[in-house]
Amino acid sequence: MIAGFGIFYFASMMTIGLDMMGGDFAPLEAIKGVDTYLSAAREDVRLVLIGNEAEMAPLLKANPLPEASYTIIHAPEVIGMHEHPTKALKEKQQSSIAVGFHLLATGKTDAFISAGNTGAMMVGALFSIKAIEGVLRPTIGAYMPREKGTLGLLADVGLNADCKPENLNQFAILATLFAKHVLNIDQPRTGLVNLGEEEGKGNLLAQAAFPLLKANPLLNFIGNIEGRDILLDKADVMICDGFTGNVVLKLAESIYDIVQRRRISDEHFNRFNFETYGGVPVLGVSKPVIIGHGISQRMAFSNMIRTAVRMLETDLIGKMKASFTGS
Repeated sequence: MIAGFGIFYFASMMTIGLDMMGGDFAPLEAIKGVDTYLSAAREDVRLVLIGNEAEMAPLLKANPLPEASYTIIHAPEVIGMHEHPTKALKEKQQSSIAVGFHLLATGKTDAFISAGNTGAMMVGALFSIKAIEGVLRPTIGAYMPREKGTLGLLADVGLNADCKPENLNQFAILATLFAKHVLNIDQPRTGLVNLGEEEGKGNLLAQAAFPLLKANPLLNFIGNIEGRDILLDKADVMICDGFTGNVVLKLAESIYDIVQRRRISDEHFNRFNFETYGGVPVLGVSKPVIIGHGISQRMAFSNMIRTAVRMLETDLIGKMKASFTGS
């Protein structure tokens, strides 16, 4: 089904935009992911598939989807993985990412998902959608599988390499709300990633952030946690600057790669597969934006849609806005 920008929107539905051209295996794996999601989808969710219609048409013919559940928006251009984000968004107004953010910014969709150029997604989120009022810097988190089988959330994992104490305090609020309403953790425990458990440990950033987190009534702050605690059930929300978080994330990803290469079958280490969770949201922007890994396949796309739906049905963005305005 083909529609123009103003035709497909239904106010009673959750309408989720999906970049069909983003990622190494697009658009085929994106279509397969949509098929997986729609096999158990609810009637109040409608998907807007954004991409090159000519490339998608034969794949949709070979992998038919229920037409009543989706709409196609033609976007003939693609932002490559290695293109300069700001330059590409400016010059490729008809790219799937640019069109996706246009639809989200103008209210034609309620959420936007892409496994495409991460930089372009971040630029679009920050400048097309903008931060929630009061949020100094949005953050991006990553799921950390704990040994007991549950998930923790580490934030920031690369969006903010250099931070101020106030940034870490806000990251903790945003990540706590996500953990509570999307990960279904009743009272998330927040820990500050540090090189020792005692108060007063760490660099200047950690020393200054500790009292802010400790005094924050919106947090269940348990104090400092060390690197060895990240994969244990010590804290549900783990806060650090983006430089530290990105190193931890890449280390966790390498663990899965090594386990796979060595053909080790282990229930815990299998949970390091990002496909299990899909993408991660940009926390602190005014509408749901979810970024997937460039090598996302069927299950990852399906799970990204599920995360977007969960964010919408719990009104996570509304709860974040209320936390920063006091209303």
